[in-house]
Amino acid sequence: MPELAGIADRFVAARRAGAALEAFPGEIPADLVTAYQVQDLAIAQWPDRVVGWKVGFIAPERRDVSGDERLLGPIFARQLWNATGDSTPIPVFTGGFGAVEAEYVLRLDADVPADKLEWTPEEAAAVPSTLFAGVEVASSPLATINELGPRVVVSDFGNNNGLVLGPEIPDWASLDEATLLAGTFIDGASVGSGGAQRLPGGLRAAFAFALARSARRGRPLKAGEYIATGNATGIHDIVAGQAARVVFDGYATLDCHAVPAGNADA
Repeated sequence: MPELAGIADRFVAARRAGAALEAFPGEIPADLVTAYQVQDLAIAQWPDRVVGWKVGFIAPERRDVSGDERLLGPIFARQLWNATGDSTPIPVFTGGFGAVEAEYVLRLDADVPADKLEWTPEEAAAVPSTLFAGVEVASSPLATINELGPRVVVSDFGNNNGLVLGPEIPDWASLDEATLLAGTFIDGASVGSGGAQRLPGGLRAAFAFALARSARRGRPLKAGEYIATGNATGIHDIVAGQAARVVFDGYATLDCHAVPAGNADA
């Protein structure tokens, strides 16, 4: 539909230019299925390949007829950064929305059946996979993206602008998720704490959703793709010039600093 293509065009143009949008560029999609159509149109235009997906939780009062408790947004190859021990520069949109989120990140180590459209958390945990510490860069040209709700978030790449990938957390499927704890700091001040149990249903529920929704939208997950399972300490605002540190107790400390989002083709 021309209206959906127009929304995708405006978001893609703003992201490529590192520019802010004053308002949602069109009429907000009526439901999540339509919002994913916008996302797919935007993915088709983006000058990069998808290497994974972020998962975001949808509050009960904001869900639609789909019944989805979560949403997906793409992670692109050039916005997947391996942590090196130094501070990683992360791009946020000046005048838009910017935040960091502590993430437990799963990498699929095998393809899954393309025709399996429903997954339980137990089935998801049995899929060969590796767990990592990570930091999602949640940023959009639209400052009000989260206020406007899940259909707007889905329309703009799930409010994702990159993922910092830290070290492996071994043998995740055998761990008690209550032992996976994390804390986030902005400019040295504690802004949130939590861990894997902060995610409703835990890592397995987020993984199961990603498997099911991806298959239902014709994008079944494959070996090598990453799933950022959801914010483990909260959503923490950040602007260019600020620094973030995320501590995964016993596993990793990840440092990053926000810089202005620039030209996507640079």
